[in-house]
Amino acid sequence: MKFQDYRTLFIAASLAFALLAAYPALSIVATFPKSGEKFSELWLLDSNHLAENYPFNVRIGEQYSVYLGLGNHMGDSMYYAIYVKFRNQTQSAPNSFNRTSSSLPSLFNITAFVADEGVWELPLIFSFDYDYNENLSKVEFQKMTLNDVDLDISSCTITWNSKTNSFLGNLFFELWIYNATTSSFRYHERSVGLRLNMTSS
Repeated sequence: MKFQDYRTLFIAASLAFALLAAYPALSIVATFPKSGEKFSELWLLDSNHLAENYPFNVRIGEQYSVYLGLGNHMGDSMYYAIYVKFRNQTQSAPNSFNRTSSSLPSLFNITAFVADEGVWELPLIFSFDYDYNENLSKVEFQKMTLNDVDLDISSCTITWNSKTNSFLGNLFFELWIYNATTSSFRYHERSVGLRLNMTSS
């Protein structure tokens, strides 16, 4: 082996040793990608903070309470919007298979900034005003009240479901996330909801 070959080998070995020696210091200042999947959580709990006794049989004008919660595991602080929607059995619902939101307009928007690994929660109190049309076997709505805000749902009617012997409605919440590139919110493929039976009294 010539001297030039030894010199090249010596330089390569020295560089490798220098990188190994500097690794502890580099690991402190270098930013490496965080491991694990990035995701957000969205949940509903009952009035006792449990996933058990959700409202189902709803009476006219009576108030019901739940807790809406959100967890951020996206690796950074996030700006979220939650769209509140109400539907009958024939109207558009979020589709988890196609990963699409409901085409219904939002009745009410809730926004929140949540730090990475942070949790956000909001108590919700809601009630409904509606009438029965006995001749047509359907429920006709006037409004829904959510945290003291009146929401117009007069365009929604629910017909009798003979399979379940009920007038079923669906109050649901879609999670949207802010996209800084487009300066708009996009559907974040998360939704939770309550099936509600509108009772006669």
